[in-house]
Amino acid sequence: MIHDELSYRRAPPAPKLDEAFPIPAEAALFSKKSTLSLASVLLLAATLLSPTTAAAAPVAPVAVAAPDIPVANVRAHLDDLQAIATANSGNRAHGRAGYRASVDYVKAKLDAVGFQTSLQQFTSSGATGWNLIADWPGGDPDSVLMVGGHLDSVTAGPGINDNGSGSSGILEVALTVAAQQFQPQRHLRFGWWGAEELGLVGSTFYVNSLSSTEKSKIKTYLNFDMTGSPNPGYFVYAGAGQPAGSVAVQQMLVDYYTSVGVQTELTEVGGRSDHAAFARAGIATGGTFSGAEVVKTAAQAAKWGGTSGVAFDRCYHRSCDTTANIDVPALDRNTDAIAHALWTLAQVETPPAGPKFENTTDVTIPDLSTVESPITVSGITGNAPATLGVGVDITHTYRGDLVIDLIAPDGTSFRVKNSGNDSGDDVVATYSVDASGKVADGVWKLRVQDVAAQDTGRINGWSLQF
Repeated sequence: MIHDELSYRRAPPAPKLDEAFPIPAEAALFSKKSTLSLASVLLLAATLLSPTTAAAAPVAPVAVAAPDIPVANVRAHLDDLQAIATANSGNRAHGRAGYRASVDYVKAKLDAVGFQTSLQQFTSSGATGWNLIADWPGGDPDSVLMVGGHLDSVTAGPGINDNGSGSSGILEVALTVAAQQFQPQRHLRFGWWGAEELGLVGSTFYVNSLSSTEKSKIKTYLNFDMTGSPNPGYFVYAGAGQPAGSVAVQQMLVDYYTSVGVQTELTEVGGRSDHAAFARAGIATGGTFSGAEVVKTAAQAAKWGGTSGVAFDRCYHRSCDTTANIDVPALDRNTDAIAHALWTLAQVETPPAGPKFENTTDVTIPDLSTVESPITVSGITGNAPATLGVGVDITHTYRGDLVIDLIAPDGTSFRVKNSGNDSGDDVVATYSVDASGKVADGVWKLRVQDVAAQDTGRINGWSLQF
C-alpha cells in the first residue's frame, strides 16, 4: 500500500485506506458455505454488468458456490515469499532481485496448471519492473472479470502482509480455479502489479497500455491489498462515487461477510491502491483490506476483537512485516471472500444494453466556472432506470477541482462527483445514477463546475446508457 503523499496535492493526507480490524480468536466458528441473499444476487444481476450498460432484466442467480480456500495453502505461499525476501537483502522491492524472484515464483505456479501468463516490463525510478498477467482459458473475451493486487514490498522489509497476503490469496484462488476447471460465463484474468509502493506504477502502466476497446472488455476489477493484518479489521471498498457497478460489488462483499457472521465497515479508497487506474477508466471496482498504520478504536475492538489504541498493522512498511505479522483468521476470511467474489461475479451474464444517447460536442471549462452540456432523450417509455449509466469524458489538468452533476429534465440534480484532493488529470469514468423517479424522455444536462483556481479543461463528450 502506497503512502498518502503520493496521492494528494492540496490537503494533508487522509487516513489510509489500509486499516482493518481483527476478529477475536474465540469467535464462534462459521460456515463457509453460506450463500448470497436473493436480493444481493438480483442487485448484481441488475447493476454489475458492463460499466457502461444498464440492466434490461434480472439474470439467474449464481449456479456454482465458491469453494473453501485452505488457509494452509495461502500460508505456504507466504512462507515462500518470506524465504525469497530473506535470500535477497530482506525485501522484495521494485528493481531488486527479490521482486523478480517473487514474480518468477507466482508465474511458475500458474504455468504449471494451465494459465496463459505474460510479463509486462516497465521502467520506474531508473529500474526495470514487471507486471504478471495470467488469463484462464475460456469465458467471454468481451466480458472480463479481473482480480489483482501488488506483489512488491518496500525496501525496508519483506512485505508479507503488505502485500504478500493479498498476492498469495489471489494466487491460491487462481490455483483453485484451475484445480476445479472452473468455466464461468466471464473470462477470468489475474494481475500481480509491480512498483505499487512507488505510486501505483505497474497497475497504471497496464491500464494505460490498453486500447479503449480492451479497457471496455474489463467489466469489473477486484483489488486485494493487505488481507492479514495482525490487529485486523474487515473493510470493504465503498462503491459510492465510483464507476457504475461498484456499489453492487460493495454490497455483494458486505452480504458475504454478513452471511459468515462478520461485521464490516466501508472505507473510501480513493487513489490509495491499484484499483485506481481501473476506476479512472470507468471500470467497476471493489475489494477488501484489513488495515495498516491507523490506530484501532475502542468501538472497532469491541466489534472485531483485537487491541484498541494499537495500529491494525504495527509493522506496516517496516522490517518486522514478516510471516509473524499475519493474523491467520483474517487471512482465511479475506481469502474466502476473494473466492466468493470471483465465483459470484464470474457467473453473472451480461444482459443486452438499453438505448444509449451521446453528446460529443466539446465544451470548454474555464477556471472557476460552471458549464453544461445537453442530451435530448426520446422514445423511452416511462421512467429512467435505477442504474442509469452516465459516461463522462473530461480533459482537465486537476480533476479534484471538478464537481459533476446530472440534471434531469425536471431540473432535479444528481451529484455524480464531488471535488477533492485528487491531483490526477482528466475524468474518464461511468457513474451509476438512480433516476427511476424521473421520466426518461426530455433534455438531460451534464453540469460541470470548476471550483478551485489554476486549472482548466473541457468536456469531450458524455453519454446516457438506459
